Amino acid sequence: MAPLRTTVVTTNKREWTRTIRTLAFAMLAALAASALGEPKPEATPGDTGTDLLWKKLETRVEEIAARLDGVMGVAILDLTDGQVLLRNADRVFPAASSIKLAILLELYRQDQEARAGAQGKAKLDDIYAFDPKDLVEDSQIMAGLTPGVTRVTNRDLAQFMVAVSDNAAANILYDRVGRDNVNALLRGLGLSKTTLRRKMMDIAAARRGDENVATPQEMIRLLEAIYKEKALNKQSTAEFIKQLSTLKDSYIPRYLPEGVQIANKPGELEGVRTDSGIVFAPNRPFAISVMTAYDRDEKAKAPSDEVGKLRLPTGRRLQELIRIDIDRYGYVFGEWQFIEGFTDEPAQTHDGLAANQDVKPELTL
Repeated sequence: MAPLRTTVVTTNKREWTRTIRTLAFAMLAALAASALGEPKPEATPGDTGTDLLWKKLETRVEEIAARLDGVMGVAILDLTDGQVLLRNADRVFPAASSIKLAILLELYRQDQEARAGAQGKAKLDDIYAFDPKDLVEDSQIMAGLTPGVTRVTNRDLAQFMVAVSDNAAANILYDRVGRDNVNALLRGLGLSKTTLRRKMMDIAAARRGDENVATPQEMIRLLEAIYKEKALNKQSTAEFIKQLSTLKDSYIPRYLPEGVQIANKPGELEGVRTDSGIVFAPNRPFAISVMTAYDRDEKAKAPSDEVGKLRLPTGRRLQELIRIDIDRYGYVFGEWQFIEGFTDEPAQTHDGLAANQDVKPELTL
């Protein structure tokens, strides 16, 4: 496959955040209602409430994609029944820091083999002595370590990589597990397009077109393999998911109810936003991957703030109201509403903006 070259413009980060969290919440609402197993009265013969909710989700994805000035790929997989939603899901996108998920998985795979007696494998408890020569841009944790004094384990490095996407930690693990081993793992799972080509912040390699890439569909298939213990054994899978579920600044969890476990890895480059993960909705876990890139030639404005708003129920124009059964889930997810247009009065959203307040992005051409 020829190296991927991308020419992109920056767009408003808050806008893209709203897009992906809308999709995540819409999926959570659809699957939660599906778990209740209550058909809708308007269902046609053969249709169930689940079918209708999936159709609404598909429509929602299309609406968001149509308003987005750029390219968006979406893949959502119900890990219970295998139902899947795909849009531009086989398109290759820059993976940004989401590729670190593959590095993390290879570390756990090698550690698992080392426990079984294999030699020459990276182990989670292997020690790294901090060397400032390993620092690169966006290494928030590693930059604060003390040369010649600080010693951490591979597990610690993995935590830095997951929690704050520390690039120096990722690069050290890149060397320790081996790029070729990461790609062999991906190929062994049937993923032919997702590829680790370079270290983080290797600008020269990026300019050559050696970009780390993935597709939304392959990312959910990777997550499915992890969830179903096809990539690791039961113990290693549990440890992997626990670490990947570390709370972090990312897109999928925002606007989802507190208490929902989310194992995800976001990423961003100039003009590129990605997030892929497993949302452990009670009784109906699902994998989701959303990737976007914006083409310079389109010279278009970013989508307006009305796209994909979610807020607590105070608005008057409601497209859909999902009520979650408290007895089934043991706690209330809450009553959330999709806001199709502007409301009659301002309403505070979780990020502090009024729900009908436009965001004026700045484009860098």
